[in-house]
Amino acid sequence: MCDPSGTATTRQRGDAWSLAEKGAPPLEVPLITGLEALGLSAVRTQVLGTLDDRPCFSAELPHDVDAPEGHAFVSLRKLFGRVDQELFELAGLAFQIQYWDRVHQVCGSCGGGLEIRGHERCKRCAACRLDYYPRVAPAMIVLIEDGPRILLTRQPRFPPGMYGLVAGFVEPGESLEGCVAREVMEETGIDVQDIRYFGSQPWPFPHQVMIGFTARYAGGEIQVDTRELEEARWFHRDEMPSLPPPISIARQLIDAWLARGSAGSAG
Repeated sequence: MCDPSGTATTRQRGDAWSLAEKGAPPLEVPLITGLEALGLSAVRTQVLGTLDDRPCFSAELPHDVDAPEGHAFVSLRKLFGRVDQELFELAGLAFQIQYWDRVHQVCGSCGGGLEIRGHERCKRCAACRLDYYPRVAPAMIVLIEDGPRILLTRQPRFPPGMYGLVAGFVEPGESLEGCVAREVMEETGIDVQDIRYFGSQPWPFPHQVMIGFTARYAGGEIQVDTRELEEARWFHRDEMPSLPPPISIARQLIDAWLARGSAGSAG
């Protein structure tokens, strides 16, 4: 919640949910002084920081609670692209912190109880003094270009007709660039070169950071790993399919590539 006028809530479930006000888009997170105003009580709360100079807190709700009148629980994934980026990132932070809090109630080493350390976002085992910080899992996403075309892929969970980019988690002992080359080869069967950093984006599903790269096609024929993808194919810049929403780093990578081509054509 943003005290005195805002809240971000999540339900105690495996997926990420947020409480939103019903009504016409854009979706709005309710702005209240406390959950009592909505007739709700929290399982646990966490301090998030500030938004527009207002202190913000997250509140985890029981999984079986009903949304108050005039409100609805909305999947965090469905908020993506429907609220401004700052608010989405705050909702994502709320879920990540609540997820960390919920799954770290006892020590994984000795089974002792965990206590919040007051001066930082950390839990410490009262028995063995082992510290637990919120986990962040690095994952890469890459735009692969070959002249006027790029490689786009489809995952089964994508909306009909939408394509995205190759992505995957970084493995232990692996560099980011090594992850790019490995994931591209495993999922599509092609080689890449000239791997370059583009940017990054928090991705709260449940605790990732997406690290964006560009790369150039270096050879090979597409061989789709059907355990990961439905399809992978080349698309010419003049024949783009449905793409991820503009707020996503996938779309930012694609838009930047398209803009470079337009600038070159104009010159």
